[in-house]
Amino acid sequence: MFGLKVAYYYLVAIQVTLIKFLKKIYFTTNRYNDSLKSKIPVQVYFNPNPYLLSIISPYKKESFKISDINPSEFWLENKNKDIKKYHNFLWLNLIDRKIDGKIIQKVIYLWMIKYSKFKREVWEASTLSSRVISWILNIDIIINNGTFDFKKNFFQNIISQCNHLKKNFRYEKNITKKAEIFTALILSGIVFKEYKENYNIAIFELEKFVKANFDNNGFPLSRNPDDLVFLTKYLLLCKETIKEAQQYSPEFLDTIIKKNLECIKNIRTPLNQLPLFNGGAEIDLTNLDKYLEGLKTNKQNIFGQIFHLKFKQHDLYFDIGSPPPKNFSNNYQSGPLSFEYFLDGVKIITNCGFGKNISSKAELISRLTASQSTLTINDTSITKFERNKLVNRIYGNSIKNFFKIDDIKINNDKKFIGCSASHNGYEKNFNCIHKRELYFDNIDNSFKGVDHILKKSDGIPIRYVLRFHLNPELTAVKTMSGNSALIQISKNKSLIFTIKDENLEIEKSIFLGGKKILDNTCITISGDLVNKNKSFNWEIKKKI
Repeated sequence: MFGLKVAYYYLVAIQVTLIKFLKKIYFTTNRYNDSLKSKIPVQVYFNPNPYLLSIISPYKKESFKISDINPSEFWLENKNKDIKKYHNFLWLNLIDRKIDGKIIQKVIYLWMIKYSKFKREVWEASTLSSRVISWILNIDIIINNGTFDFKKNFFQNIISQCNHLKKNFRYEKNITKKAEIFTALILSGIVFKEYKENYNIAIFELEKFVKANFDNNGFPLSRNPDDLVFLTKYLLLCKETIKEAQQYSPEFLDTIIKKNLECIKNIRTPLNQLPLFNGGAEIDLTNLDKYLEGLKTNKQNIFGQIFHLKFKQHDLYFDIGSPPPKNFSNNYQSGPLSFEYFLDGVKIITNCGFGKNISSKAELISRLTASQSTLTINDTSITKFERNKLVNRIYGNSIKNFFKIDDIKINNDKKFIGCSASHNGYEKNFNCIHKRELYFDNIDNSFKGVDHILKKSDGIPIRYVLRFHLNPELTAVKTMSGNSALIQISKNKSLIFTIKDENLEIEKSIFLGGKKILDNTCITISGDLVNKNKSFNWEIKKKI
């Protein structure tokens, strides 16, 4: 069965690749570009709130200075720079609407001269969709005092790009890009009455998209917290624009956004970020604060198969989920039963994050089990990733094999409160099951864990390593006893990590969750095991 699935994805990849190749040739022809031209809107019937762009824009004032722009040289200077950064126009979020209007108008005028016809990188789905969204949300200042010809050309450019999206969105496999496409089409159908069809098509497709890509709690099937935040922002942008235009907001849109926000609020860390599981990186949630404030959520511990427990001044985030389906695994990391732990709002134990914001090499390193706070056996990764370049070109670096999370138990008694689970990722090659128990001790106010290596049969020698990655801002030193480490939080505050009847080591590691590689410290417990089970009892508590 698994072989048939692989063959299916390979055949689909061939089909999509062939279609893309033929389309890439066709898109550059005058015939195709002429086919994108259609009725030019007479006027704008609704001016959306330009500040809604701040929901999705990643740019801050210090990252892009509009005042430094020379319109006449802008596209010459930036010809070989980061194309998406400039051509998505999300930096329009930073403009001073009192003085920058003429500059922006000229920049767009010159863009239309150079890029009105299809150019592969400039018209890439995400870049194009973001550009249409940015233009529409700032349409009032862009066309203000513009000539008739400028307005006509500007409207035609928006419609041509939207027509391109309509013709090709069905071939897009990336879920975040699809969300961008549907948002662009919805906005175009709201501001131009002549293109209400764009709105209707996009809403219809968006509803199907929601049903196909989220679980019952509103968490993306990719299990990636970054996808959750990204998709929520675009759904919110759609809802807010529809609301301001005084149109009926579809029930499915209100429902999924509420669920999305509940997921975010329930797994939001004390640092106002999300835990670094399954392709997550450090994302500031500040621009969602007003939507999360006062939001009432269901009292449950598990969202997106991430267990969250808040106990006194402790916070635990525990990944108890199996891998996502192959077509949702583009950014997946192999780190089952990894966890993150906070005390007094400070992250103590962390995952290393997904290096997508750093480099392709950092992204590759991120996929290794050793880069997470969990167990490795014989220095192998639990999950294998697809090596077929053709399949990866269509689906991204998708997973090739799977494992199951089992035996999930939530404990809540007078002494211990927490969760336990096991996975079979090492069963096939090493006949081992990894079980992890994580608890807060209500008596001595400490955080405790037990890791079990359960041998299904004898005879296969293994080398095990348990890793506990520390927040890059913290340091640790091994104590004289050999079985504990002092974790320094501040000058007057420290913790003790202790492992029972074992020696530990302090090693150097790397943190990949931000925009650059950082050094961090890793507490490791390692050894050899042949014909028996083994349990590791450890705890973290405040140093008295």
